[in-house]
Amino acid sequence: MSGHSKWATTKHKKAVIDSRRAKLFAKLIKNIEVAARTGGGDLAGNPTLYDAVQKAKKSSVPNDNIDRAVKRGSGAEAGGADWQSITYEGYGPNGVAMLIECLTDNRNRAAADVRTAMTRNGGSLADPNSVAYLFHRKGVIVVNKEQDGKSYSEDDVMEAVLEAGADEVNDDGESFEVISEASDLVKVRTALQEAGIDYESADASFVPSMTVDLDADGAGKIFRLIDALEESDDVQNVYANFDVSDEVMEQVS
Repeated sequence: MSGHSKWATTKHKKAVIDSRRAKLFAKLIKNIEVAARTGGGDLAGNPTLYDAVQKAKKSSVPNDNIDRAVKRGSGAEAGGADWQSITYEGYGPNGVAMLIECLTDNRNRAAADVRTAMTRNGGSLADPNSVAYLFHRKGVIVVNKEQDGKSYSEDDVMEAVLEAGADEVNDDGESFEVISEASDLVKVRTALQEAGIDYESADASFVPSMTVDLDADGAGKIFRLIDALEESDDVQNVYANFDVSDEVMEQVS
């Protein structure tokens, strides 16, 4: 789930992830397989695979599972599925624009899952390219403020990433969000590592160019829709252009 990034919505996302660890593991493994199939099994020469592996490790996916996924994806071990990427566009309650990324070995099942979740929760699918223009592909890196007893300021993070191509650093409460062009993601991530600053996640994400402010009722509806979409094993990421204040989020929690 990705709305306009705020600590409150990030907190909600973490709660959802914690309750669905098995599904999360499966999705992370799938990402590793696809990255290895696309760019090879060498982490040093495949930054997409490197980030997919790092994300899986940070989510406590066992190393054996990660290693097998790399081997399946690269062809070193049999058993890899023919994963296909599909992106659906639609609208949720209150006119919230949504992009739903799927990674599936069964296009019909994925389409049925997405359509069912949308129609049962106040959403509707839209024609291709009718929603995508509201989002831009960006590199998004999340950096926790507190790391191993150290506290990092916005200036600390900005100093580390500015020359690497970062566009902005946003304060999201418990963490900082570093935004860059998607093509600069690896350089910015590397600059953080060289500065001794760890990161929580580093992904090429869809960031909305405009957002819809939601009240407690609207936030509850969009969260239920996103939860329903993420119940599908085929849905990898859900992006939406909503914004929820901390005050409203407390009413929803």
